[in-house]
Amino acid sequence: MSALNPEARLPPRALVCFGIVAALVALDLWSKAAVFAWFEDPAALADFERTSRGHLRYPLVGGWLAFMENLNYGAAFGQGHQWPWVLVLGRGAAVLALSVLVVRAPRRQGAYLTALVLILSGALGNLYDNLFYEPRFPDPQKPFGPVRDFIDVYFAAWDWHFPTFNVADSCITVGAVLLLLSGFFTSAPEPAPAASAPESAGGSTPEPVPAPPDAR
Repeated sequence: MSALNPEARLPPRALVCFGIVAALVALDLWSKAAVFAWFEDPAALADFERTSRGHLRYPLVGGWLAFMENLNYGAAFGQGHQWPWVLVLGRGAAVLALSVLVVRAPRRQGAYLTALVLILSGALGNLYDNLFYEPRFPDPQKPFGPVRDFIDVYFAAWDWHFPTFNVADSCITVGAVLLLLSGFFTSAPEPAPAASAPESAGGSTPEPVPAPPDAR
């Protein structure tokens, strides 16, 4: 049996990054589980209000920031819910691609690497819901579970709710903005120095050999 190649091991920087990803995914899943368990507690119903669309809502800061229970079978803003296989397979492919990019990220590009870590964390958190979360009233026509959203921002001046989101969505949004900005602030790599002329074994340039005299 051949020995393991030591170069195939993950570099320490990648291990740290994946540790941060695990922590962010844990925070996302814990927050979803805690808030949704609270909304499902009959004793807590008196603390909530119902929106015009029937969603339970708990105001946090004035009337503009609140917790609101919402199940999203689509992507951002609920788009693409009619193509569940495309969404889930796309999220799975994104997780694999982002993991490779984290391992291969160049050094001295902290903003770029941070953006990848945030986007990967968000993609994993929402993919977990698609694969493993089962709502109280599952839809038999949906092959995958919904993403649990609970952060609601309301603009009273326009009577409009920003699409409900979660910690994973926040990671993806911040990571995408940071990834865009990193393209403007990343410096180009320095050119490699030009190769010097070959030297003799003694360390000095050899003297030219004079031409022989013309024999006539």
